[in-house]
Formats: sequence, structure tokens, C-alpha cells
Amino acid sequence: MWQEEDNKLKKSFSFKDFREAFAFMNKVADVVNEMDHHPYWTNMYNKVSFELNTHDAGDTVTEKDHMLAAAIDRIYNA
Repeated sequence: MWQEEDNKLKKSFSFKDFREAFAFMNKVADVVNEMDHHPYWTNMYNKVSFELNTHDAGDTVTEKDHMLAAAIDRIYNA
């Protein structure tokens, strides 16, 4: 479940290993480019974490962030 705190939507995803985490990141990167909405994200071995907000809206959470969060969830659950 995405958590909204500090004007950001936050969520972490865990994978079997680094290879699976990196494959997930590549799939997310395609959607990010399509949406032209580039998140702050980190990867540490098998964990990928996101913090979503919209810089153009004063670094607050917008519908664009919710749309990206939903797309990330769809990729993860595919």
C-alpha cells in the first residue's frame, strides 16, 4: 500500500534477487518515460523504493503521482 507522508507517496518493493529488482526497474522506466514523470527511486540489492511527488506543483502529491503509483503496482503484480 502506498503511504502518503511529507508530501510524497512512498512504497518499497522486494524481489527474489538483484536481477529481478533490476528487471522491474527497467519496466518501470518505460512507463516513467511515457508519462514524462520521473520519480525519486532507490535500489539496494533486492529492494526498490519510490518517493513520488510533482515538482511543478510545488513538490506535492498530484493525480499524476497516483497514476504513476498505479502503473508501478500493475507492473509489480504482472
